[in-house]
Amino acid sequence: MNRTESLLNELDEKVAKYLLVSRNCAQTSFVSLQAQFGLEGGAVLKALTPFPGIALRGETCGAVVGSLMALGLVFGREELDDQAGFAASLVRAREFCHRFEKELGSTMCCEIIDAEFGKKYDLSDPVQLAEWQAAGSLDKCTAVVQKATRIAAEIIISKEKLQS
Repeated sequence: MNRTESLLNELDEKVAKYLLVSRNCAQTSFVSLQAQFGLEGGAVLKALTPFPGIALRGETCGAVVGSLMALGLVFGREELDDQAGFAASLVRAREFCHRFEKELGSTMCCEIIDAEFGKKYDLSDPVQLAEWQAAGSLDKCTAVVQKATRIAAEIIISKEKLQS
């Protein structure tokens, strides 16, 4: 097994561990990438608390949001007037979104859930949330977060290879 595959397997283990504890795809994706790559951003973890499916409304998948936050820490600009840095970070963000959509069909939580479970759930409804959880949400969402963090990690690794 090469170094990259070993790193991605470690990342998968982190995702499974953190998602089991947090039950939050946005926080899990971010903290897994943060731990794997030594990223800063302690306040980001707290800020990501309401982001799974953007407040469980079926909007942007939390794994997308958390992964993009990590990519922003790696590729983002530090000065508001750094237009070249802004443009460069968008290239990586679009690459991530394109690859995620190619793997999962969408970046939208409700569409991913529909594809994975064969039906839609209103996660803001406690009854439907319980049904979704009973239908295997932890396992299926772990796989989604693992895909997201692997894509983000591969983008980060490609930067490291360019700098070597």
